[in-house]
Amino acid sequence: MKKIFVDATEAVEETVALFIEGAECVLTGTTINSMSIKEKNDEYERFAQEYDINFIFDDEIPEIDFYTVPLIDIMATDSRGGYIGTIGEMTDFQSDAPICYISKERKCYILASNGIEFINGVTAWKKHMKPYENIVIYSSKEEATKEIAFMKSTNLGRTENIAN
Repeated sequence: MKKIFVDATEAVEETVALFIEGAECVLTGTTINSMSIKEKNDEYERFAQEYDINFIFDDEIPEIDFYTVPLIDIMATDSRGGYIGTIGEMTDFQSDAPICYISKERKCYILASNGIEFINGVTAWKKHMKPYENIVIYSSKEEATKEIAFMKSTNLGRTENIAN
């Protein structure tokens, strides 16, 4: 099956879903899922203190210096310089999207098969890390374009058949 790569960092906000007959659409890039500072509370502080999971808020958005295929939507950091995120879609703890960890050395590990499993096992999340080889981490999108062709974001939102 043909793969269509779509840069999630450039996708238009109105794009909710993308279906192309005869092709697999792969969202790519590294995005940040930050929360409003109004949402900061004792529970998020407890996650930081007890579990070394620092959820990202609008006043402390980290600079990401890599680009992933498929998409990693980063929701938290840890004290070792790593990132916790959702693979393949935007973070939603109710979805079936896997949760991963990207180390400071740019190695990827699976933490849980979905958000609920991650939250349920949060007390020992560092012990659940399993190497994961299905993520390619590039230094930039420019590096990624040397190996894959992206669908232009100007094509998003059109209803024509763009697979042919």
